[in-house]
Amino acid sequence: MGHFLEVQNLKKSYPGKGKAPDAIVFDHVNFNIEKGEFVCIIGHSGCGKSTIMNILAGLDEPTDGFVFMNGREVKGPSLERGVVFQNYSLLPWRTAIQNVAFGVKARWPNKTRDEVLQHSQKYLDMVGLKGASERKPAELSGGMRQRVSIARAFATKPELLLLDEPFGALDALTRGIIQEELLKIWNETKQTVFMITHDVDEAILLSDRILLMSNGPKARVAESVEVTIPRPRNRTEIIHHDDYYKIRNHLVDFLVNRSKELSGEKVDASEQAHPTSVSLAG
Repeated sequence: MGHFLEVQNLKKSYPGKGKAPDAIVFDHVNFNIEKGEFVCIIGHSGCGKSTIMNILAGLDEPTDGFVFMNGREVKGPSLERGVVFQNYSLLPWRTAIQNVAFGVKARWPNKTRDEVLQHSQKYLDMVGLKGASERKPAELSGGMRQRVSIARAFATKPELLLLDEPFGALDALTRGIIQEELLKIWNETKQTVFMITHDVDEAILLSDRILLMSNGPKARVAESVEVTIPRPRNRTEIIHHDDYYKIRNHLVDFLVNRSKELSGEKVDASEQAHPTSVSLAG
């Protein structure tokens, strides 16, 4: 039986100017995601993380390689894949509940108005916005706007949820609060999530596995690190788990030292097929 999501030999390059060679952002990117997994990807700027996500969403096309979801090749955008960007992407003339309902109605056009609003309100409640459903984006803080985006994405129940640094523009306190809300809603829905982050601690808190990308150009997914800390998790308790600093130190060492060493290196066919799997339990 195949994997829920399969990324095979993905490559993205841009034509060079004049006689210059093509600029290869990443090459030989391979990884799989299982149904219900929460997977984070980390790497330095320029390694192509957002481009990979856009390809998974069907918003961009690879130069080479394939993406399969449920055994079908990903070609173009679909309501089966939801995306949350860093910049909220809300309709400014609609209220919070109307922004969520817009996605819900598109997903289930046969639902009645009352059914759409009830379903939308349920997800606003789940992200802590029970009393803000009639406010427009301009009347909401940045953190509240991002909560609306997250509620809208989860409310449409996509098979794959793609999060592109959804907390990157938020202050540390707001970020921590929304991380907890995201964990609560994910624990209830168990949707498959692929998330970009630059925050090592955030990745450890949220994910089942962390994919580590080497630096660009010609970046690749070099390692897949298992997060062996049991769920449910919260920020104040995970730091006391025996595996926490083993995982954290491994990630930091990769980002500071080894990601540059691996950049653009030639790897054999077996290494190209799968990133190195790492478990730091015990």
